[in-house]
Amino acid sequence: MERLTEFLESLRHHQLVRGQFRAILHVVIGRTITLNDGTVVSSGVTWRELAKLLQTIRWDKELVRELGLNPDDLPPRDRQRFWYIAISTAKVMSLDARNLGDQFARLVVPIGYLIGPAPGN
Repeated sequence: MERLTEFLESLRHHQLVRGQFRAILHVVIGRTITLNDGTVVSSGVTWRELAKLLQTIRWDKELVRELGLNPDDLPPRDRQRFWYIAISTAKVMSLDARNLGDQFARLVVPIGYLIGPAPGN
């Protein structure tokens, strides 16, 4: 999980988060992420693991607006549940999310990451 945390923090640092939230969810849940040298960052995580991670690193809750959600309508005190609900509405395995994930994979190459193909490819 430490390398995945570093990946998400790197996305934040390089300003690759805004407008990419559904793609990020798709990639983190369903694809293999590696460093350019082949070191595995993640082979995918469960929704629950990702919700916990987003809570831990204090991800910007306003990002759920990209999914058509109002953060004020989600559980304010239980941040892990907040993120789990957001993930569950993101349709992370849809064709749209897959296409967004493919586009996003090209964005992370310059910062040292490679993202594998979507499941089923």
